[in-house]
Amino acid sequence: MPMLLPQPEPPQAGETSRSIVLGDRPISYVLRRSRRHTIGLSIDQHGLRVGAPQRASLREVESLIRQHGEWIGRKLDEWQNRRPPERLQIVDGVQLPLLGSPLSIRLALGANRIVWNLQAAERVLTLCLRSPTEAPRLLEKTLRERARALFSERIDHYLPQLGVARPPLSLSAARTRWGSCSLRSGIRLNWRLIHFAPPLIDYVVVHELAHLREMNHSERFWAIVAALYPDYRSARAELKRCATSYPHW
Repeated sequence: MPMLLPQPEPPQAGETSRSIVLGDRPISYVLRRSRRHTIGLSIDQHGLRVGAPQRASLREVESLIRQHGEWIGRKLDEWQNRRPPERLQIVDGVQLPLLGSPLSIRLALGANRIVWNLQAAERVLTLCLRSPTEAPRLLEKTLRERARALFSERIDHYLPQLGVARPPLSLSAARTRWGSCSLRSGIRLNWRLIHFAPPLIDYVVVHELAHLREMNHSERFWAIVAALYPDYRSARAELKRCATSYPHW
């Protein structure tokens, strides 16, 4: 039986889907070109992603992929064999994090509306439902709304320090990409960041805003990030750690 390999996420703006054969193994990958200075490889449960400078030829890109063929194959196999996270069931009394602190979910009868109570010792979100099957949809809807409002506020907080126009904001639901930035379409932030503590959200917001000045990960880019968020290295490391444990539902 052929091995099932991780499949890349659908390409976003500026990205293309390609494939290459390493040994006797066909590998799909997503290629993104930008104003970066080097070719970079990354692998997650969606497969191989390659970032390359605009000037790099496809021959150069695929030469580097072949040089790291053994590492790529090993990492793809590790993701393939990794146990998928258990999905959280949205039932009465379940807890999930909101801004890094526990939030209890209560289910009640009602006309599909929500009631927040964040002032008590136990923070509670009550979902008033026509049917319990509506719980995941209503919960996602209200968390998305809260995420959009918070992200907009944090963008407005940092934007004056950059001296650029306010970008359009949209939400994503990617499993491993917390944000992206395009000069044409603006900033996309993963609504599931609402589970994480505010400093981690601020780091992602700053990271994407900095791309409005430097659409790469050069030293100039990181200098902009550091000017807006001096402790970005700690936040970046903590975000990577939290990314493996946030709730899936």
